[in-house]
Amino acid sequence: MPVPASACINAIGTAVPDHDIHHAFVDWALPRLSDPRERRLFSRMVDRSGIAHRWSVLPRTAAGGSPVAPGGFYDHATLPPTSERMSLYGESAPELACTAIARLGEQVTLGRISHLIVASCTGFVAPGIDQIIARRLGLDPGVERLLIGFMGCYAAITALRTARHIVRSQPDARVLVVCVELSTLHLQPHDALEPLLAMLQFGDGAAAALVTAEPEGIAIGPSFSATLPDSQGLIGWWIGDQGFIMHLSGEVPSRIQEALRDPGFRHAVTAGGDVGAIERWAVHAGGRSILDAVENGLDLAPEALAASRGVLADNGNMSSATLMFVLARMLGGRTPPESGVAMAFGPGLAAEGFGFGRAR
Repeated sequence: MPVPASACINAIGTAVPDHDIHHAFVDWALPRLSDPRERRLFSRMVDRSGIAHRWSVLPRTAAGGSPVAPGGFYDHATLPPTSERMSLYGESAPELACTAIARLGEQVTLGRISHLIVASCTGFVAPGIDQIIARRLGLDPGVERLLIGFMGCYAAITALRTARHIVRSQPDARVLVVCVELSTLHLQPHDALEPLLAMLQFGDGAAAALVTAEPEGIAIGPSFSATLPDSQGLIGWWIGDQGFIMHLSGEVPSRIQEALRDPGFRHAVTAGGDVGAIERWAVHAGGRSILDAVENGLDLAPEALAASRGVLADNGNMSSATLMFVLARMLGGRTPPESGVAMAFGPGLAAEGFGFGRAR
């Protein structure tokens, strides 16, 4: 029986908008807390968040202000309806995705794309953004497309794992994988601490990867998947009349840390190997507390999650695109690692991941 081809991430291109909204959000959110103790806690969490910038596709005001400034997108007694937000998604998501693809094209040749996989959970439009992107790129009308929606932060794992399956079954395939998320389209008028801390994490971003059997970059290895028991209420994402409504429980980090200390789960993550033997960890930068939980749960050295913490500082949590940004840091201008694990968490509460190593 023939040996299946290896599937390799040859390169990754990334893109964020040019509008930094992080500090404007903090200034908007803080006065919404009426309890002085909660305001002090929020300020302390901002300082400890590890986030310096978050970027938004929403336009600046005529005076150069943020979306929450006078004249901004959110400067209304009643915030914009979902229909208006989805109209912006349909315009901006393909544009940001194509910017990431163009940056990918600066590193590798993008000819003969046979498959297009797009992951996004922050908007809906039909024809889908997969079709819009394919048309803008001038791809063959017969390109095979897959749109992965509403899976949240771990959708990058699902998309890359799917690309691996395609390449291993069709060695001449050239799979373009795109993750694009516009989280800042979904600001909610909350005045409670927990949802404001959740919104503090998120920004917009897009990433694009080329996955082929060519031995360049990093090889995608076997994957793992696990849903934590009795955790379905910890992360939620619903379509509301004024955008999408997210619930992110403060219990998430402790549950992740607890799971990673379980020998069976740790065995799945490391494919039965020793944690200390894994050279690189590409962990979804869902927030500082998430990264601390992974570091503590796996007893990692402080520098092990440096790439993830760097992405968090520069961009915040960009949902599915975030993990691709972390992998891009491991590929850009450096010798790919001999061994690594990519891992992300999302609604369920579920953990998804795969092993990876240097392409050969």
